[in-house]
Amino acid sequence: MKIGIVCYPTFGGSGVLATELGKALAQKGHMVHFITYQQPVRLNGFIPNIFYHEVQVPTYPLFDYPPYETALASTMVDVIKNNNLDLLHVHYAIPHASAAYMAKQILKKEGKSIPVITTLHGTDITLVGRDKTYAPVVTFSINESDAITAVSQNLRDETFKHFDIKKEIEVIVNFVDVSRFSRKPIDAFKKVIAPNGERVLMHASNFRKIKRVQDVVKIFATVLKQMPAKLLFVGDGPERSTAEDLARELGVCDEIRFVGKQEQMEDILAIADLFLLTSEYESFGLAALEAMAAGVPVVSTNAGGLGEINIQGKTGYMANVGDIETMSNQAMSILKDDATLKTFKENAAEHAKIFDIANIVPLYEKLYEKFL
Repeated sequence: MKIGIVCYPTFGGSGVLATELGKALAQKGHMVHFITYQQPVRLNGFIPNIFYHEVQVPTYPLFDYPPYETALASTMVDVIKNNNLDLLHVHYAIPHASAAYMAKQILKKEGKSIPVITTLHGTDITLVGRDKTYAPVVTFSINESDAITAVSQNLRDETFKHFDIKKEIEVIVNFVDVSRFSRKPIDAFKKVIAPNGERVLMHASNFRKIKRVQDVVKIFATVLKQMPAKLLFVGDGPERSTAEDLARELGVCDEIRFVGKQEQMEDILAIADLFLLTSEYESFGLAALEAMAAGVPVVSTNAGGLGEINIQGKTGYMANVGDIETMSNQAMSILKDDATLKTFKENAAEHAKIFDIANIVPLYEKLYEKFL
């Protein structure tokens, strides 16, 4: 198949999932064309059967805001025609689904039909999409898609709850390449972070308000009173400075490392003992799943779709949003001794196999085939 994938190229879950899906499809012999404004961060190195098409957005004095959606639709039309694509798979509703609808109508006038599959990822529905400024367009473009998928049952339910969707939404969960994350820690790296064998806690996100990174700092400060520990913050974003300020205020900044955005998450997760995810909402929680695939138990909130991957008392624990005390106690109960930690690590790694890429990619292929 010749497949066009439209996504955001950033470190967010939708971009990561779209890129990993494209790479997996290419490895199975499909021709995959990425269409976005810059090369996706997970698309590193040469991969046969993968093509990248950059969306060029012209700037004119007339435009206060460059018309990305129009440029995207035009690029879609160009790539589809010149490469004879079989279908478009757009990730994240805004603005990809609406741009795909525009491209489809343009091609229809020229006698070419192109199926459009839209995958909903989370904030495109639960946050941005519900803004009254965007809601009518989001609803329309989703309904005009030939097929709709959601990355969790929770997201499917939220979409039907808040939008007038006339079509069925198929749940195809996020996935992880278990073989990629199943690796032994690099001893030299771990000794730099935890030279005296301290427990290593970790959080990874885009540091937006919804991630509640201050809660991570507060949990760590409580754990640190009970046992030697280090905290790794992976990622970057608007709330980083807030987290740093709080760490200084609580006197724990010397035990925290902010390592910025990282592509090789498997190397960092390999040295972690516990993953903290304190979000107000997660449609799925791909970062948590990647941690579990690396054998790292998770203490998270019970928000959104996290309960679909983090099994209470087995792969980790969950608590209500903002319940610092409970999450701190849960973290300490996992980290308290080597035997308990080992059990949680093994459970996490075993449960992640359900979401292995080899099990999920064929579901997308089966969906594609319906429209060919």
